[in-house]
Amino acid sequence: MLLGDSLLYGLGSHTGWSLLGFLCKVSGNPETCILRSAESFYKRGRTTLVIAKFIPGVNTMAAPLAGSMKMPFGQFLGLDLAGASFYALAYGGIGFLFRAFVTAITRGFRVAGRVTEIVVILALIAFIAHRVWLYSKHRVYRVVPRVQVMELAQKLQSEESRKILLVDVRSHGYYDSGAERIRGSVRIEPNNLSQEIKELPKDKDIYLYCT
Repeated sequence: MLLGDSLLYGLGSHTGWSLLGFLCKVSGNPETCILRSAESFYKRGRTTLVIAKFIPGVNTMAAPLAGSMKMPFGQFLGLDLAGASFYALAYGGIGFLFRAFVTAITRGFRVAGRVTEIVVILALIAFIAHRVWLYSKHRVYRVVPRVQVMELAQKLQSEESRKILLVDVRSHGYYDSGAERIRGSVRIEPNNLSQEIKELPKDKDIYLYCT
């Protein structure tokens, strides 16, 4: 686990959001993939690495996020070691305490081998169907209309600027109250979008920017 996480940390520190973007493209819910992990860092701080192994999604994103946030490698390694040890001891302990139960289940699987094969195949089909459903449900988020920086800069210098509103939606961990923003932009909370969107003007073209 340490070797794999160290590799992801190194890739995250060198590639930044390129790696994070790739990992989220293959996730079931790409529009909240990075946000959920960054929010965990924001709420729990660096101790997220200690519990990340137990949280689906965050376990994959935690190491590259730590790298992209420029966390010192020594600090990352110490926290990741604590998390990996906690994870291994927890599941190893469960296996030790319930070894008789696990042995009985394994023996039952051997006896009912054919039934087990069918159950596993059906479970695999159900899992694939679920992933396809998730992919189709969130496919709208995979094609986001974009505008080039120079094109928007020209619009802001023209008479069109009165019809334009810039909105900062950076995730936690990459934004705090002292962070610099593009001049004239407003900040809205990514985790409270449904409420904050209602307060945005309806007579302007709204351009969002994140990290």
